[in-house]
Amino acid sequence: MSGRAAHALGVRVKSGWATAVLVAGPARAPRVVDRRTIELSDPAVPASRQPYHAVMDARAGVAKQVERRLCRIVEQVTRQSVARLLADYRAGGHAVRRVALVVGSQIDPAKIANDHIRAHALEGRLFRTALDRAVRSRRLPCSTVVERAVYAAAAATLKRPAARLKRAVTDLGRAVAGPWRADEKTATLAAWMTLS
Repeated sequence: MSGRAAHALGVRVKSGWATAVLVAGPARAPRVVDRRTIELSDPAVPASRQPYHAVMDARAGVAKQVERRLCRIVEQVTRQSVARLLADYRAGGHAVRRVALVVGSQIDPAKIANDHIRAHALEGRLFRTALDRAVRSRRLPCSTVVERAVYAAAAATLKRPAARLKRAVTDLGRAVAGPWRADEKTATLAAWMTLS
């Protein structure tokens, strides 16, 4: 990269929002540059935070219309959030080269019998795919890892024991003010993996 640090973005996807962590390389000595929350739903439309719960509560005749409207809002807000985030980083001299998404699950919602649990799975898929599309529309490579598998995947990719990686991502959090929770740690680790 001709002397410039590589930058990767790790994003822990939630329902209606996400934790984004910008990591600068090289992979042998990463550092956290920024951590923030981004919107994936419209605060002015509370139902867009859990759209499939709203669909479950909608009358039979309007459920599809509610779904289309809320999904459009999610797609639009996510595109705007990603564009704003990447522009902020670029303006600060941090051009993101790769993005890694951390998700709770990739289970097929059609395989879930319980309506409420299926709504959660549909929302997980919606926010994950909206983010993936927004990132790829900016011509950035985007990978996805399930949260419970992230340490094993990182151990294989980075060739370090998972326990050592857990300590390392905890230490990396000392560079930023405020809480450093599991969401920040897994987003950091996912971004770190893409630097290798």
